[in-house]
Amino acid sequence: MDRKKGVAHIVLLLLIIVLAAVYFFYLPKTKNLTEKIFPTPTPYQFPYKNPAIPKNRSYRIVIVGDSIVNALGLNANTLREDLISYYPDSEFVTYNYGYPSTNVLSLYERLTEKTKNNGAENVAILKQGFELIIIESFGNNPLSQFPLSEGLQKQDDELEKSVLAILSQKPNAALAFLTPIALDPVNYARGSRDLSPQVRKQWVEERIAYINNHKKFAEEKGIPVIDVFKASLKPNGEVDRTYISDDFIHPSKKGLELISKSIADYIFNNKIFPK
Repeated sequence: MDRKKGVAHIVLLLLIIVLAAVYFFYLPKTKNLTEKIFPTPTPYQFPYKNPAIPKNRSYRIVIVGDSIVNALGLNANTLREDLISYYPDSEFVTYNYGYPSTNVLSLYERLTEKTKNNGAENVAILKQGFELIIIESFGNNPLSQFPLSEGLQKQDDELEKSVLAILSQKPNAALAFLTPIALDPVNYARGSRDLSPQVRKQWVEERIAYINNHKKFAEEKGIPVIDVFKASLKPNGEVDRTYISDDFIHPSKKGLELISKSIADYIFNNKIFPK
């Protein structure tokens, strides 16, 4: 009986040795084979380059941002009309993801999850089909709860995460950044906030810092910028107040026309959509 136990122990020991040999010699080869079959995705190589959009009868655009984007209207109809003037044989649909009083830290959520705006539920942006996505700066809603340097870093981090998600999940869609109408340092928010001239000026400086950082991020990555801020300045660099509404924050009718025309001009002049 003891002899049988001894033989069983020897067999068990040999089996353990065989399994160990398989683990140390076969497993690495299996791992290498797995890596060849399922290679680790290569991170996106910047500078960014817009993909070639195939010619189609209709094109879809997503614009995401704060109340500046929201002011364009549900389907951004003025933009649609501007684009039809350039592409008379095509149709355009704009998905407006401009949510009032939101900052850049809500961008990634809007891309990846269902969100609500004014009681309406919107599907995650990256679940939509589209040919172009435009990210506005959210500059009118800065991260004032943080010191400026920390807030700008958080803006960079959110943009980095969001841009990489777009490029990995929608590689065949074009991407651009957008700046808002220029801010008036003398009158900013006069329609809704009772601020001293000094505080009003500080508010504008903080918001411009986020707008400029938005542009800087895009320029470093090679992402095109539709610079409405610059387009809304007078030749001498002063703010053209005719582009600003009576609340001294949002674009006037003329300002909305400038935003829409700037986007349409960018699309047409850069051949984002083939004619």
